[in-house]
Amino acid sequence: MSLAPGGGSSLRCVVIGDLNNDTNLDIVLANYGTNNIGVLFGYGNGSFENQMMLSSGMNSHPISIAVGDFNGDREVDIAVANHGTKHVDMILGNGQGKFATQISYEIGFDTPPLVMVSGDFNNDTRSEIAVAYDGRDHVDIFVAYNHGSFETQTRHSVGSYPISAAIGDVNNDTRLDIIVANWGSNDVSILLAYGNGSFENQTKYLVGSSPSSVSIGDVNNDTQLDIVVTNANSNDVSVLLGYGNGSFENQTKYLVGSRPYSVAIGDVNNDTRLDIVVTNANSNDVSVLLGYGNGSFETQT
Repeated sequence: MSLAPGGGSSLRCVVIGDLNNDTNLDIVLANYGTNNIGVLFGYGNGSFENQMMLSSGMNSHPISIAVGDFNGDREVDIAVANHGTKHVDMILGNGQGKFATQISYEIGFDTPPLVMVSGDFNNDTRSEIAVAYDGRDHVDIFVAYNHGSFETQTRHSVGSYPISAAIGDVNNDTRLDIIVANWGSNDVSILLAYGNGSFENQTKYLVGSSPSSVSIGDVNNDTQLDIVVTNANSNDVSVLLGYGNGSFENQTKYLVGSRPYSVAIGDVNNDTRLDIVVTNANSNDVSVLLGYGNGSFETQT
């Protein structure tokens, strides 16, 4: 099945979440080329309604999306990072599939935002956002007020040109940590959370050439989170197995297609073991690495 976002959309980001409280997962798209956000409500059977468009403004070029309850009303909202206008918009949801596009709140930047993730980083039951910027070497954490606007909370150094981020509890302290793939310095940064919205100084691990996407999951069935990174210029993926204390083994690499750009982790063959799926930009194909369940993987198919 294929879902077309529309001509000229230049799709840059996709996230999933239940936006209308029907227990079915919905899809949210960042349509960079047409300056809007697409929402496709799911029927729960693998099919979706036609795309509902939410304008992000003229020349906004939305590049990244995060969803969460940002204003404490227990409904899912949408945060949109706009590369063209250098700000993040907040689109508040009412839980019934409607959004307050006319009262969106924004944060302005000097540098275009590039990637954004959300999570409850300070244990206030509301979601915060972490934003990395085009060509910069830091991540900013923003905390939301009750009405959905943001204030700057903390800034944390990472590697050169952060391009992708993931969140998860990598040291088993019940706090959400941030993992960042740094394109320019060929490494990943681990930011361990204090649980109050701030983070320890980064710990970095080398990966391949020009890491482009990062994902986390337990790929060796030891109940600890591991890291998987696509390396665009070395045509491989790096797997870093976690010890469960916030530290990781050195990378193991697996060849994939030409210029891998995005990675996802999941059990694609129903053997209860996590597998790796990679999109390859230059070879126009998808690599699937089936997991053995011990942290190693079969050769790509």
